[in-house]
Amino acid sequence: MNSRPPLRRLIDLPGVAELERAAVLEPLPGIGEVRSPDPKLDDCCKALFGLTPDEADEFPRPAGWDRVEHKPLPRQVAAFEDVGWDVTDSRRRPLRVLPALGPALWLAVRGIAGELPFEAEPESGSADRPDDWGATLAAEAAKFRRR
Repeated sequence: MNSRPPLRRLIDLPGVAELERAAVLEPLPGIGEVRSPDPKLDDCCKALFGLTPDEADEFPRPAGWDRVEHKPLPRQVAAFEDVGWDVTDSRRRPLRVLPALGPALWLAVRGIAGELPFEAEPESGSADRPDDWGATLAAEAAKFRRR
């Protein structure tokens, strides 16, 4: 049995799906063109990880840093999965916003700078959960029928 917790999905964090949708609709820059900074991207990254993409790029890396944020996207996807993050879309393609958000996420995941967004702990076996309530009700009905 796999006891590994489910991966956290980057696209499920507040604001990321909207940024991804905008990135899909926007044409990619041509060779040699530089895309202008996006204030919405900066605001989202800062709200989620405590750093803007520029701050994450400029943050000094510790000795021995593996420059993971500069690796090809498929390798980054696998590396993020190893640390509990899914950074792909519904078709398992790397998010278009990953090059901008990835460095800040790497710094936060590794505890170097910034922070990870809050994640509520999953509930454990509470009788108030609808699934448990339904199972209890079914068991009570089965007992009643046996009488």
